[in-house]
Amino acid sequence: MAEIIITTGNDIPGKRVTKVLGIVKGSTVRARNIGRDIGAGFRGMIGGEVKTYTDMTMHARDEAYNRMVNQAIDMNADAVIGVRFMTSMVMAGASEMLAYGTAVKIGE
Repeated sequence: MAEIIITTGNDIPGKRVTKVLGIVKGSTVRARNIGRDIGAGFRGMIGGEVKTYTDMTMHARDEAYNRMVNQAIDMNADAVIGVRFMTSMVMAGASEMLAYGTAVKIGE
């Protein structure tokens, strides 16, 4: 299988959408932990990047993205267009990272 194209745009230069397969999405829910919170609290007092939270959100984004792409592959899509990321709080101390887009078939 050729590599699937993923883009935040609604168009793919040199290609045309021949069929919309549907919305694809991937998500993960991550919870904070007390160790990270203590370190983040100290960092918050002195300022600067909270590296543990940066890493946590980066891993969550990657996991949500990969789940979205795998769903598109399962649908035999050639591309996913209009990709977006969204976060929402699920409960105190836990949030969801969602990646979503439109799976399509493309032609020349």
